[in-house]
Amino acid sequence: MTTFYDEIGGYPTIEKIVATFYAGVADDPVLRPLYPEEDLGPAEERFRLFLVQYWGGPTTYSELRGHPRLRMRHAPFAVTPRAAERWLVHFREGLDSVELSPEQDAKFWDYVTHAAQFMVNSFEEPVT
Repeated sequence: MTTFYDEIGGYPTIEKIVATFYAGVADDPVLRPLYPEEDLGPAEERFRLFLVQYWGGPTTYSELRGHPRLRMRHAPFAVTPRAAERWLVHFREGLDSVELSPEQDAKFWDYVTHAAQFMVNSFEEPVT
């Protein structure tokens, strides 16, 4: 059985999407404070493994971390509508960095736009 993961090119495709995404996050004044680790590498690895598993690749994410429990894992961070919007800007850049068909791009984008909205847990913007 061919999975969406296989259809889009597997690990190298997801690796490039996530690397491009985190390159944007690294300099984003809204998102960077949501990543407490000095080095974004561990967060990048977790996200990459999550997407690999979500789209039908190896289940390494669950083997290492258990069930994704996305809302619970993000609960300590104020994910605002503005943060979700910035997250999508960088994810769009990630998707644009790879060569997906329009149908594949739409399927991936549909998932991430819903996920971004699902993760919103605060409507109070942080004071800067």
